[in-house]
Amino acid sequence: MGTAVTTKIVRNQMNQRELSELRRRWRPEKNAVSRIYGCFVNSGGELVSDLEEPLGMLPQEEVEQYLGLLKKTMSGTLGKNLIDIVFSTQQVMDSEEHRLLMNLRDSELQDGEIRRNFYQKVIGSLDMDGRPYVLLLAHDTYDVPHKGGDGEFQQDASDEVFSYIVCAVCPVKLGKVELNYFPGDNEFHCTARQTVMAPELGFVFPAFDDRSANIYDALFYSQKSGELHQEFIDAVFHIDPPMSAAEQKEAFQTALSEALEDTYSFGVAQAIHEHLSGKLEQHKECKIPEPLTISVGEMKNTLRECGVPEERITAFEQRCSEQFGSGTVLYPENILDAGRFEIKTAQAAVRINPEYSHLAQARMIDGKKYILIPIEEGIEVNGLAVTAPDQ
Repeated sequence: MGTAVTTKIVRNQMNQRELSELRRRWRPEKNAVSRIYGCFVNSGGELVSDLEEPLGMLPQEEVEQYLGLLKKTMSGTLGKNLIDIVFSTQQVMDSEEHRLLMNLRDSELQDGEIRRNFYQKVIGSLDMDGRPYVLLLAHDTYDVPHKGGDGEFQQDASDEVFSYIVCAVCPVKLGKVELNYFPGDNEFHCTARQTVMAPELGFVFPAFDDRSANIYDALFYSQKSGELHQEFIDAVFHIDPPMSAAEQKEAFQTALSEALEDTYSFGVAQAIHEHLSGKLEQHKECKIPEPLTISVGEMKNTLRECGVPEERITAFEQRCSEQFGSGTVLYPENILDAGRFEIKTAQAAVRINPEYSHLAQARMIDGKKYILIPIEEGIEVNGLAVTAPDQ
C-alpha cells in the first residue's frame, strides 16, 4: 500500500467553478490538444495496440468522440465521483510515481518510452474483471484568463499557462456477432462490434487549484462512487486510497450505532436527517462552489440538542476519529441520502418525502410502539384512492 496520506478522507481542493472552467476547454474549438495517445488492452490484460491519433487528421465526429470521453473524467460530484489525490512533500521531491506523472506532463506525452512505462504500470495493476479496455491520454495547455475585479474573465490577459494531462480508462463492450459490410473489401463478414464505453476511471494531473497548477494534487475520477479502483490508485499514485462515498456512509452509520447504542432513537435519527438535509439545501441555494463539509463538533451539538447523554457523545467523537482520522471533516452529501427518508420494520416499509419527515412520530399506545404519520390529503392503496376513517 502507499504512504502519503495520514487520514482516510482527503479534502477536495478544486472547487466546482474551477472544474467547470476546465471542462469548457474540452470542445474541438477550445482546447490545444493536438494528439490523442493511448493503448488497447484485451481481456487477458495484454497490450494489443498503441494509439496515436492526430486530431487534425480525424473527422470532426471522431474528434468529438475522443474529447467527449476524456471530458467525462471531469464529471460527477466533488468528493463523490471526483476525489482529490494528495501527494506528500517527500513524493513531490523524489518519488518514482510523481516523477512519471511530471515526465508525462512535461514531455506533453510525446515521449513514447515514458508513455509505455505508464501503460505497463496501469496494465500490471488495474483489475477490470476480465474486460478489454482502452486507455486514453491527452495533453492540453490553457492560457488561464485573468479574472477582473468584476468577476469577469479578461480573455486578452492571461495570468499563467496551465499545462496538464488527462487520462481516461474506458471499458470496451463486445457486441453480438453479426454480418457487417466492409466497404474497403466490398464484402460482408461476420464480426462482433467492439464499442468504447464511457470511462470507468481516470484523472487530471496536476490539479487546477485556485486557477493554477498544483503539482501536489491530482483529481481522480470514478464512474461509480463506491468503487474507486484502489489497485489503480496505489500503483499510479502510491498513496493510501481515500474512502469512497459508500465507505464514508457506512463508517458514519457505524460510528452512530456503536457509540449511541440504545440512545440512538427514532427522534435522534430524524433530527440528524433534518439537520444535514437543511444544511445541504442551504448550501445549494447559496451556490457555493466548494462541497459542503461539517465538523464532528457540529454533529456533537446536534446530538446534544437531542438529549443524547454526554458520555455517548464522547464515544461518538472517538468512533469518528477511529473511522475517519482525527480532526477530519464529514461530507453530508456522502453520508446522507437527502432525497430519501425511509422507515422500516419487520412488517412494513414506508417512504416519506424528506420535506415532511418531521411529521412522522414514534409513540407508545396501549403498551405497543407505533410510527404515526398524519394524513393531510388523500390516501392511495396499490394506486387506488381510498377513504380514511373519521375516528
